[in-house]
Amino acid sequence: MSDWRVRAVRASKRPFSRSDNTAPGGEVQPAPEHSMDPRPDQPVEPVALERSVVEAAVYRAGRRVEPPASLADIYRQLPAKPGTMAWIGLFRPAEAQLLEAAERFNLHELAVEDAIVAHQRPKLERYGDTLFVVLRAARYLDDVEEVDFGEVHLFVGPDFVLTVRHSQAPDLSAVRRRLEDDPELLALGPEAVLYAVLDAVVDGYAPVIAGLQHDIDEIETEVFGGDPQVSRRIYELSREVIELQRATRPLLEIMKSLEAGFGKYGTDDELQRYLRDVADHATYAAERVDGFRQMLQNILTVNATLVSQRQNEEMKQLAEAGHMQNDEIKKISSWAAILFAPTLIGTVYGMNFEKMPELKWAFGYPFAIGLMALVCVSLYFIFKRRDWL
Repeated sequence: MSDWRVRAVRASKRPFSRSDNTAPGGEVQPAPEHSMDPRPDQPVEPVALERSVVEAAVYRAGRRVEPPASLADIYRQLPAKPGTMAWIGLFRPAEAQLLEAAERFNLHELAVEDAIVAHQRPKLERYGDTLFVVLRAARYLDDVEEVDFGEVHLFVGPDFVLTVRHSQAPDLSAVRRRLEDDPELLALGPEAVLYAVLDAVVDGYAPVIAGLQHDIDEIETEVFGGDPQVSRRIYELSREVIELQRATRPLLEIMKSLEAGFGKYGTDDELQRYLRDVADHATYAAERVDGFRQMLQNILTVNATLVSQRQNEEMKQLAEAGHMQNDEIKKISSWAAILFAPTLIGTVYGMNFEKMPELKWAFGYPFAIGLMALVCVSLYFIFKRRDWL
């Protein structure tokens, strides 16, 4: 095995998240396409025994021919029968299987390594007469109100299409049935398969966009309703929108690259119209997603403003309550001081001393009462003037 194959094998050992098609014991369940089982009475190459081959078929003039017994049969048929196209669908293939396909179809080592490692951004690269396309599919999960993202890699050659999926989405079995029901479109060759996969991925964004729009409408209601948990939901939804933006925005460059090669590579006129229609839908999806991101930023700003206003109102209420408490304390303190003055005077005159000023004075009692009244009235007017009373 050459050095680049060793690197690709090692890279494929890197872990990636399990999707909902992984069994509890860790066994990967094939996607919903028909598995191609080898004939038990014939020797089959190890590659044909891989469970990741979800479906493989050979087409001639847009119609499926006799199903091959193994991938080796497909490899032998292509060069022997001109005008024949093979479409092999792989689901999380083992590195040995993908390397075998790379050897048979003369795929570039860098593209193969990307397909093994996965987690690539959407892109289109041309290696000689083979296109390598990475797409990010998405689907909206209504039960949990979340967006689930998938990834599919396509190797599109002159007489073959090799699809490598790492998740349930997109459902390529539906794409295959659609093309088989339209032999005239399938007869246009591998580019027709590329168009159909692109169309399926882009059309899959429509329910996702509708679901996100519904979530944003709910968030707006929660923001103005004062829900304390809405900030967390805005943040989580913003992350999903950013992820969807990373899936849709590069599609525009992919479609531009395909359109730029229409004349050079002799793309059929009808297929050009189909691809331009996909480009229009991709542009619409990308613009809607960009709008969602801006809307969520505005909602987050409005929510922060409303939270600040509520906090200011609470602080104002606390300040008013504190001010009222201060007024009450002032009143209590003022009356305490007024009542303290006669108490002090009465306490002085109530002391038991034999020799005491004014003790034998006939006007001592009226003087003491008058002094108490004078002090109390003076304190009352002083506190009243200072708005303590």
